[in-house]
Amino acid sequence: MSMSSSVNYDLENGEIVKSSPVAKSLLRTRSQTDVLSSVRFRILRNFLANVRIVILGTKLFLLFPAIPMAFVAHYYSFRRPWVFALSLIGLTPLAERLSFLTEQIAYFTGPTVGGLVNATCGNATELIIAMFALHQRKIHVLKYSLLGSIISNLLLVLGSSLLCGGIANLNKEQKFDHKQADANSLLLLLGLLCQILPLLFNFHNSNVPKLQDIVVLHLSRASSIVMLIAYVAYLIFQLKTHTQLFESQEDEGADINEDLDKETASIGFWSAFIWLCAMTIIISILSEYIVGTIEAASETWGISVSFISIILLPIVGNAAEHAGSIIFAFKNKLDISLGVAMGSATQISMFVVPLCVIIAWIMGIPMSLDFGLLETGCLALSILLTALALQDGSSHYLKGVTLTLAYIVIGACFFVQHVPLGNNLITFIFILFKNNIININNLLIYFSWFVCLLLGVQMNQITTWHRLEML
Repeated sequence: MSMSSSVNYDLENGEIVKSSPVAKSLLRTRSQTDVLSSVRFRILRNFLANVRIVILGTKLFLLFPAIPMAFVAHYYSFRRPWVFALSLIGLTPLAERLSFLTEQIAYFTGPTVGGLVNATCGNATELIIAMFALHQRKIHVLKYSLLGSIISNLLLVLGSSLLCGGIANLNKEQKFDHKQADANSLLLLLGLLCQILPLLFNFHNSNVPKLQDIVVLHLSRASSIVMLIAYVAYLIFQLKTHTQLFESQEDEGADINEDLDKETASIGFWSAFIWLCAMTIIISILSEYIVGTIEAASETWGISVSFISIILLPIVGNAAEHAGSIIFAFKNKLDISLGVAMGSATQISMFVVPLCVIIAWIMGIPMSLDFGLLETGCLALSILLTALALQDGSSHYLKGVTLTLAYIVIGACFFVQHVPLGNNLITFIFILFKNNIININNLLIYFSWFVCLLLGVQMNQITTWHRLEML
């Protein structure tokens, strides 16, 4: 009997059946095909499940079509304001999903490494926009966007959180542990000091401009190193040496922490990592589009570059922090809301800003910490207003109203700054006043008539209510 064939016994017929190598190879081929097909289907199922969780798992998934539309608009050379608008809309869901993916990675890395991951990727959108602005030597866009991110977190995100939390919990006294707020306020004041000193130095010594610029540049670089050291010390203080100072936050949010302990990651580690890298690349492309078309959008829309950079860009970049902070405020968990809002502001002020100065130093680009008088003044008042609002460890909706209205006033300030001459409403109203088509006296007369009309309607309503009560 040859060795090339195998022998099988047919028990029913009592015969010996020889199986050929060809039949055996066919069986092996069919089994391998089944395994490969099952593997392919399993990979496809996992991919579709990840798409459902990552892409469709947010209410902002309706904005995802703006991303390919921005690519098409840039490829076919559409008008630059269209490219800017589509890129800005596309960044909104990407920033929110980037925060979600960092949370998924934190499930596998533990609290310490997870905190570092969140600290690194939490403001990735602002950092990427800043890097592209630095690469294109648009220092003013870089400074405006970082300044706007700090102000947005302090006033808009925190203010709207306190407002919504106060309205949702009118019958409850909202308390929070002020230790975390005190630590963040100290770092924000240190960062403010490092930004005010170059500004004051420019006002003090204005005789030799070239020498003055060099000295301010050296002072800014030295201050940036100090700020980075302070931020590293803050991370060690919060995550390693003095974690017991934040235990009260965990005690007050015990029910949330129990739920978080029971939760598991929605996707695997490597899936989250691959999605994180892919979305970071897309954010980089859209950020390059935004930085390259911001001036064209400013000229076309009649809106200043400062308003777009300080107001619009931070609102898009802070979408995830804004939504999360409001949700926790609704649940009367202000400690978490404060950690989200003030932690992000501290990270931008003490990490991203000095990091940009150091990177510009390496690239040979002169970038200082002098943000301008108006910009630094708005930042200082925002920090002081926030620190005063949080000093007593309690909150109510009036504090949220105050912070939110302060942000609106600052936004109006930068909206009217450097208003381009165009066919917009502000220029039209200015021309009407200049040509005496509308004057103050007429406005006062119309306003008086309007007030008298309102008072007359109000008095009629009061009289009607009084008659009804008499009846």
